[in-house]
Amino acid sequence: MRPAEHPKVIIRHCDTYDPERIRKIIREGMEELDLRPHGRTLLKPNLVATGPLFQHAYTRPEFTEGVLAALRDRDSGKMQELAVGERCGITVPSRMAFEASGYDELIGRVGVKRYLFEEEPQLEIPLSHPGRLRDYLFTPEPVAKADFFVNCPKFKAHPWTTVTFSIKAYIGIQDDRHRLIDHDHRLDEKIADLQYIIQPEFIAIDAIVAGEGRMLTPVPRDLNLIIMGNNQVAFDAVCCNIIGVDPDTVPHIKLTSDRGFGPTDLSKISISGDVSLEEAKTRAAGFKVGLVRVEKYFEGTKITAYAGPPPEKEHTDYCWGGCPGAIEEAIEILRVFDATCDDRMPRMHVVFGAYDGPIDAAPGEKVIFIGDCATFEGEIDGKLVQIRSKYQDRSTKDPHHAKHEDIYVKMAKVMKRIRDAKDDAHIRFEGCPVSVAEQVLFLVHLGSLKNPYVSADNAMQFTKNYLMWRSATTVKRLSGTPYQKAGPCARGEAQPEVPTPAAE
Repeated sequence: MRPAEHPKVIIRHCDTYDPERIRKIIREGMEELDLRPHGRTLLKPNLVATGPLFQHAYTRPEFTEGVLAALRDRDSGKMQELAVGERCGITVPSRMAFEASGYDELIGRVGVKRYLFEEEPQLEIPLSHPGRLRDYLFTPEPVAKADFFVNCPKFKAHPWTTVTFSIKAYIGIQDDRHRLIDHDHRLDEKIADLQYIIQPEFIAIDAIVAGEGRMLTPVPRDLNLIIMGNNQVAFDAVCCNIIGVDPDTVPHIKLTSDRGFGPTDLSKISISGDVSLEEAKTRAAGFKVGLVRVEKYFEGTKITAYAGPPPEKEHTDYCWGGCPGAIEEAIEILRVFDATCDDRMPRMHVVFGAYDGPIDAAPGEKVIFIGDCATFEGEIDGKLVQIRSKYQDRSTKDPHHAKHEDIYVKMAKVMKRIRDAKDDAHIRFEGCPVSVAEQVLFLVHLGSLKNPYVSADNAMQFTKNYLMWRSATTVKRLSGTPYQKAGPCARGEAQPEVPTPAAE
């Protein structure tokens, strides 16, 4: 699938999560774009996290219901399958995200297929473009074999990538084992590489209630918009302009555009709809995006943060895609879950990257070094401390041998590490990156906070879905090979055609 040659973005007003109204708007958008679903049609919403704690983080089921109905309206008899698929985040089984969000009820009611991406066979997709991080990527079979791919993201800010619109949502087309590989200071390049797997033929974003500031626990912002398009780069460029961000300053969008997937120049994009771009900008005035350095983020709290550069300084002097952003999301989850979080949190210090400077920790205040690339040499509590880098070059990490640690394994590892260092002034957590889930867990245990993973409110639901997930993956792995080789799009095609960017 190649990107649309004539990028078009449609901005429509919608102030309600009424599936029938959404259906009409989406159907009219597909008519204007002259799109009809065909073959295996796969809709991917953003279900990174769902339920009461994350009510503004995901694509609402009413929105998806309207899109599914519109797809059926536009079917001319060539659609062989209509499915919804996703891999949610933060080490939660996608089964739980589908259930807690109301998607299971929706899927049963409207009669479409459900794909839980971490439970599907993973296909190897070869890459050959210049500047790639790897020679191949893995993606779930339903994504690789989709004939008509529909991306339905949530209109949100993001602490690692500024925004998460259509292009960034591609992180959800990998299971946990492969999602965390290269989810570091090269995250933007990883996102750009994922675009070679498949291109959406239709994009519709839930911007009725958007999310400001963060990814998992965003502040709700009524934009009352549905935005549709046929080209991801053009689509994201328009969304950026709506919130006053230059798309060429967002690395994953700029990289994807430079590789020929579409324009960021508005003069090369057809924009239509019943809401003008200027009116949309007025609605989004002052929209808060991500990219706040961790030192600034924790100013005025009981956590003092220190950040040095990641291992490959030539790319960036700060690891936007890894551990620092994860702790920002972790603390916000705990703040939503436990209103006393900041009051109960003990004074502590967190260190990222190759930090070269003093750590102003008083006796009894724990210093936490986070991530494989953390380095430090200096005094803590009157003693000389040397923290050496354990960073492994990405060339040593083979996706074929990637392993997934579920939340119970992570709980056990975090608790053991804390116990082993209970009498020490400092503690180190290894990983690249150290995930949001792990950082939630160590903050819970160091601060004696409520643990959202084992709370009375969701423990039974979580355990049920966890056991179903583990059982399903065990059966599938016993009955077949979890990894398969496939050409791009798994249909025997050459790598997706991408227009060659003009010479500089």
